[in-house]
Amino acid sequence: MKTVVLVKQVPDSGAERRLRDADHTIERESADNLINEMDDYAIEEALRLQEAHGGEVTILTMGPTQAAESIRKALSMGPDQAVHVLDDALAGSCAVATSAVLAAALRTLSPDLVLSGAESTDGRVQAMPHMVAERLGIAALTGARKLTVGGDGTLTVERQTDEGYEVVTAATPAVVSVWDTINEPRYPSFKGIMAAKKKPVSVLSLADLGIDPGEVGTAGATSAVVSHQERPARSAGQKIIDQGDGGVKLVEFLASEKFV
Repeated sequence: MKTVVLVKQVPDSGAERRLRDADHTIERESADNLINEMDDYAIEEALRLQEAHGGEVTILTMGPTQAAESIRKALSMGPDQAVHVLDDALAGSCAVATSAVLAAALRTLSPDLVLSGAESTDGRVQAMPHMVAERLGIAALTGARKLTVGGDGTLTVERQTDEGYEVVTAATPAVVSVWDTINEPRYPSFKGIMAAKKKPVSVLSLADLGIDPGEVGTAGATSAVVSHQERPARSAGQKIIDQGDGGVKLVEFLASEKFV
């Protein structure tokens, strides 16, 4: 089975993040960047399927030059190779444009299975797997907490829901997105880290994919942030001293905040 895992480099959600004044995008150069957390689970699932059924695992990333760091980190877990879609014109691309670029790159790879995290920690829209599948004209099995591959190549997933789970099946090729309940990602070994330095990483430009630069980036974005401001400092709050009328003051405060 030929599996491609979509991996995104994102700013660390636990660290301080800042937006540029010019275009309201994240200052990724100064941010602590790492692999999107959910993508670690997608990589692990791809490796487990490879161990059970054979085949090869390819990492696919669209991002700036520094995304190469996350590619090598992903390869250190065990995948065979990687593809990096790299082009200055991609900066500021919206989800619609990103899905078009990823779909074009996937067509050059012809995978049986595309795995991804269910969402990214910087966008959190959970739309990319659906959009890529739609562009490729293949099934999307999303939000998986369990994935099984049948002898005939049929995929079966347990789709996690608020009430429990749904069982969904589809034939390959297909896109499957996973939650962090599907497995426990492995830590890269020293051997894996050293081996990752020698694994092939192909670089594709927009010209290689036949995509017009005007259709991506800020110029081709279908949405935009028009303004932003820093989060206000936390205030001390309002203290209510009970002098026999504490209950009344509390209700008045809750009413002023529209809680009651």
